[in-house]
Amino acid sequence: MKVLNLYSGIGGNRKLWEDVEVTAVELNPEIAKIYQDFFPDDNVIVGDAHEYLLEHFKEYEFIWASPPCPTHSRLRLLSVNRGLIKLEYPDMKLYQEIIILQNFFKGKYVIENVIGYYDPLIMPQQSGRHYFWANFRIGNMETNHLSIKNRKEITLQDRMKDHGFIISNWHNYKGDKHKILKNCVDPSQGEHIFNCARNIIKSQDITQGEISFVERT
Repeated sequence: MKVLNLYSGIGGNRKLWEDVEVTAVELNPEIAKIYQDFFPDDNVIVGDAHEYLLEHFKEYEFIWASPPCPTHSRLRLLSVNRGLIKLEYPDMKLYQEIIILQNFFKGKYVIENVIGYYDPLIMPQQSGRHYFWANFRIGNMETNHLSIKNRKEITLQDRMKDHGFIISNWHNYKGDKHKILKNCVDPSQGEHIFNCARNIIKSQDITQGEISFVERT
């Protein structure tokens, strides 16, 4: 299956995919370098995922996009109200991509983002703290994220173990290592969603309910 992995980060969502030919697009060259080291057979492009999607979406059978979430998150609302950061317009590229894929893409797609501080303009599916816009049904997902109560106690080794990315040569990479791993999609969730797109049901999924759909109130 030809897969386009947009805003790929270091590839948490992609980690457990099998039998795929992946093109990954990541704007940050240092993060793209980590991705390429983990997935040397993938085609990694350092560039603008938003523009790449518009120009190349017809070339793929499955598309995953995780656009930047800070301008949509509920944390943004809290921080603005407390005067910690200034107010910004939500980045509406998120909805531009949803509209393009909904209307013009013939394959399977999923766009992932955090739950926003406003009612979503296009109704998503929801699981945990995340929204998913997809043209297939996604079953409920369990997460393996860190459960340490005091987040300040989390070490870099904790985060690497949490996602299964054991990186012994972090000194070769620039950037905030904690942030890079914190933004990493849980590999088990990436696998589950990809299997849903391919109609693959594993035994542990059979007893799980289905993901909920968001309704306006």
